[in-house]
Amino acid sequence: MTSPVLYIVVPCYNEQEVLHETAKRLTAKLESLMAQRKISGDSRMLFVNDGSKDATWSIIEELCQENSYVCGLKLSRNKGHQNALLAGLMTAKELCDCAISMDADLQDDIEAVDGFLEKFQEGCDVVYGVRSKRDTDTFFKRSTARGFYKFMKALGVDIVEDHADYRLMSRRALESLSQFDEVNLFLRGIVPLIGYQSGIVTYERHERFAGESKYPLKKMIAFAFDGITSFSVKPIRLIATIGFVIFFVSILVLLYSLIVWLMGHTVPGWTTLAASIWLIGGIQLLCLGVIGEYIGKIYGEVKHRPRYIIETFLKQ
Repeated sequence: MTSPVLYIVVPCYNEQEVLHETAKRLTAKLESLMAQRKISGDSRMLFVNDGSKDATWSIIEELCQENSYVCGLKLSRNKGHQNALLAGLMTAKELCDCAISMDADLQDDIEAVDGFLEKFQEGCDVVYGVRSKRDTDTFFKRSTARGFYKFMKALGVDIVEDHADYRLMSRRALESLSQFDEVNLFLRGIVPLIGYQSGIVTYERHERFAGESKYPLKKMIAFAFDGITSFSVKPIRLIATIGFVIFFVSILVLLYSLIVWLMGHTVPGWTTLAASIWLIGGIQLLCLGVIGEYIGKIYGEVKHRPRYIIETFLKQ
């Protein structure tokens, strides 16, 4: 069997502190795999600049000139991690037999690439990198992450627990991924829908080599909410259930009030009344907010705006 052409796709947003080291380590890994004839000499790494505000693109241009293994893709503006990753994968799709996506911060264990390729040679079209443990995370991040995966599964979403975006996809899987047209991207939920043979490689996630995390709490919450609303209508059904329950309770309260009035035992109860008004009002606003989020996603989808625009593609 001929050695496959591998592309390692690395989305970058303000990663000037780590790019040189990332390129150095990926170059060493590619050369090692080529020497073992596990991959073709045409294999490359593809850095995708997602509208960075620092010197990220300048460094990518420099690396492209100095290192024949480096390719660069520049998006016209910042479109978010998922769109930048998709742009890189769709570009690599035409050039490779398989592609591995990973972050630029060197938290993903590069040595796991060997395991990805072994699974690929065994016939897997998708190989998921799954964290073996979360010792490096804070208690808050560890507990919220596990809660998120369990909640997604409870909503009926087919998602791989403790998997981020470190994965291998064959060219066939990438072609299938290109058929998904949604604007609201949540690749961790989309990829399992492809349905081809898949495998798992476990690895230990490291600390960031340098720089700051590009996913603060605010972005993590927004990302989780996007995943929930993009893949499940159960929150809408939950709202309907809450509506029926409140309606049933209100009937009971009405009957109770009538009975008390007929018996002549009515007592002023402004505290109960005020509490009920605030409770019902809060539930209504919450329900309207969830429904509005779904409507907003529909609004984004029906416009069919491009998910990304490529400004420059550099390849030796």
